[in-house]
Amino acid sequence: MVLQLAMLLRAILSWFPMDSNKFLEFLYGVTEPFVYPFRALFNKLNWFQNIPIDISFTVAYLAIFLLGIFLP
Repeated sequence: MVLQLAMLLRAILSWFPMDSNKFLEFLYGVTEPFVYPFRALFNKLNWFQNIPIDISFTVAYLAIFLLGIFLP
């Protein structure tokens, strides 16, 4: 639940230009370990390279959501 909230905040705050924001850096530090494996996999398989949406972030959020449902 907390991780989902952190990811949601990261997604919303990414829409606004911020130079060096400690809170945003904290959110990236907390959420990036969950997003990076999907990003690395998609880059290795050369999937979703030419679309403007970060699919790896979306898949990571969905995976965390599903884990929250199936692992109480």
